[in-house]
Amino acid sequence: MNKTGYFTHGDCRKHEMGAGHPECPARLDAIEDRLLACGVGDILDRREAAPASLADIELAHDRMFVASLRGLSQTLNEELAAGGPAHAQIDPDTSMNVHTWDAALRAAGLALAATDAVIAGELENAFCAVRPPGHHAKRNQAMGFCFLNNVAIAAKYALERHGLQRVAIVDFDVHHGNGTEDIVAGDQRILMVSFYQHPFYPYGGSRSDAANLVNLPVPAYTNGMAIRELVEAAWIPRLEAHRPEMIFISAGFDAHREDDLGQMGLVEQDFAWLTNRIKDVARRHARKRIVSCLEGGYNLSALGRSVEAHLRVLADV
Repeated sequence: MNKTGYFTHGDCRKHEMGAGHPECPARLDAIEDRLLACGVGDILDRREAAPASLADIELAHDRMFVASLRGLSQTLNEELAAGGPAHAQIDPDTSMNVHTWDAALRAAGLALAATDAVIAGELENAFCAVRPPGHHAKRNQAMGFCFLNNVAIAAKYALERHGLQRVAIVDFDVHHGNGTEDIVAGDQRILMVSFYQHPFYPYGGSRSDAANLVNLPVPAYTNGMAIRELVEAAWIPRLEAHRPEMIFISAGFDAHREDDLGQMGLVEQDFAWLTNRIKDVARRHARKRIVSCLEGGYNLSALGRSVEAHLRVLADV
């Protein structure tokens, strides 16, 4: 059995936000190319999945927000057919095309299918090569390249649909997962641990002092050794105390020193180390159950190499 699943779908490539936008379909191509070149792709259990249902999305998002996104997509389709614009602007950095809603539903669906497969014991862990990313998507707001919060939806789904008692979300993207925080703050079943460059987008950093959040702001140019010390001191004791039955990862690789959208100093070996420490906790408390979802990472070469490092640890190769 290939114990690590690789979940992706062609719909995730159809969403695009205009020429030159860093959150582009080529990100998934860069990952695929790297996994093909290094051979890691050969040992993964490749899977697709159906789009997420609205009922499952609404475990994490407000029903009116979901309806508004769906309506905006329908309007965009009608306007484009009549010669209108190709994109609907959400914020200065974020826009929808006619495929975005389907891509977002598919990305969330892949995260849920990965959750099902891991909980069923078909897989030990899984990586979801999905876009659009999710961790800036709040309960009732799309922003920061994100529309639906894939990891938050999956975490709530594990609790509500599968009856788990405690899960953890680990976010190592360079940007604060403000959307995830908005959705999970105060839910003591979910422990969220993260670090993020600060001050940086989304400006203000963590806005909550809820007891189930361990959000660590770090200055620009923080390197991997400093992050490792913070993780050992602040994340690991809380994760051990929480004893999560499953761990979800917001796997952003834009803290890499080559990534132009951040100013942190991590390299591939740091992402491998982080993944190892997460696996240690999952081995002790979660029957090894991990579902990781792609978030940021915009230097295509660094992204491919970092995902390879992440997957090598997940798959023990």
